[in-house]
Amino acid sequence: MTQDFSKLSAIRGMNDLLPDASGAWLKLENVLTKWLSLYGYRYMRTPVLEHTRLFTRGIGEVTDIVEKEMYTFSDALNGDSLTLRPEFTAGVVRAAIEHHLLYDRPQRVYTSGPVFRHERPQRGRYRQFHQLDVEALGLAGPDIDAEMIVMTQRLWQMLGIEGISLELNTLGQSAERLAHRTALIEYLERHRHVLDEDGLRRLYTNPLRVLDTKNPAMQDMANGAPKLFDFLGIESRAHFDAVCQSVDDSGIAYVINPRMVRGLDYYNLTVFEWVTDRLGAQATVCGGGRYDGLIEMLGGRAAPAVGMAIGLERLLDLWSQCVQIVVEPECQVYVVHQGETAHREALSVSERLRDAGITVVLHAGQASFKSQFKRADASGAAIAVILASDEIAQGVASVKLLRAKAGELEGVALSQQIVELDQLVHFVQNNILV
Repeated sequence: MTQDFSKLSAIRGMNDLLPDASGAWLKLENVLTKWLSLYGYRYMRTPVLEHTRLFTRGIGEVTDIVEKEMYTFSDALNGDSLTLRPEFTAGVVRAAIEHHLLYDRPQRVYTSGPVFRHERPQRGRYRQFHQLDVEALGLAGPDIDAEMIVMTQRLWQMLGIEGISLELNTLGQSAERLAHRTALIEYLERHRHVLDEDGLRRLYTNPLRVLDTKNPAMQDMANGAPKLFDFLGIESRAHFDAVCQSVDDSGIAYVINPRMVRGLDYYNLTVFEWVTDRLGAQATVCGGGRYDGLIEMLGGRAAPAVGMAIGLERLLDLWSQCVQIVVEPECQVYVVHQGETAHREALSVSERLRDAGITVVLHAGQASFKSQFKRADASGAAIAVILASDEIAQGVASVKLLRAKAGELEGVALSQQIVELDQLVHFVQNNILV
């Protein structure tokens, strides 16, 4: 068998997260966790792999996701068709049904992690990307739709994000969409000569998606198409009016976009997107809406639901444009040592500092003091603790304040000081960067 010695690299569109970049991700995830806890959402986790029929049934067989983008394969053991999740909602609903989560009360839940879509990679659009998924299961009123929009506005404020705007629409109920669909197909048939290949393909299977076209040659036709809003009944209009009123009361600006349909078939009534012009072609940072029929469609007892998803790569990109993200250094203290006796004491000193909740990197291996100090500075540590045999014999350590802020806290210039070993933890606690 011939061996392949070519250089291995990540699959295109599936990116590594390296240590220098991970700090911003962790900081973002901490903010998201705090934000969601303010509204009573609890964490859950679903598998990366699901049966393909979950997505074809839930998302819709004639959506772009199912037709073009899913990573689907046959299980070698039993031949089952399996798919890497392209989105979270269907899996969350499947778990809620399987484990009877709605048996006694509604559920506010969230999950996050990688999702997979086979598409052309570009800024803000990858084959493996990460989403935060937020779902309110078993709640029917317009108040929860509005709360989901209001809480998202709070997130932008917590992150200091600017340049993001809200678009709203309603998709009504199934009977209203059916009447609109009939009128829309008749309209599209009269304008068949304008439709591109995708438009012709969707004409009878998913005509509403034809209106979501990005083709400039089809814009005038799409703008003149029958509006779903004109087919809404009293209850659907009242639901949407109540959502808009709550958003108005919260002081959030928005535009009504009657052509917004989202890319998934399970939505009804309220749909919304938060969009920006700071991310190139990928304008949507957060999108969601109501999907009252999905739980019953997937085999559960009929129950209402509303949810949203946030693309984390896009959110992090936008956040980094709006604020300077300050991340934690590699450690607070770097322990420098020379010689066998000093190394043994360094182990003990490092553990005592960690007992006090201080993050420590103990230099591994033997190296010159110069080399170790270079590494200490690169770590971002506020303090270097230096241990050598002569000092240990006297029960002391040398301490160097590496950052100006640490030096200012002690009221001294950046310098090297002698500290007794039994006072070292106290000294470090008073001088680490806050």
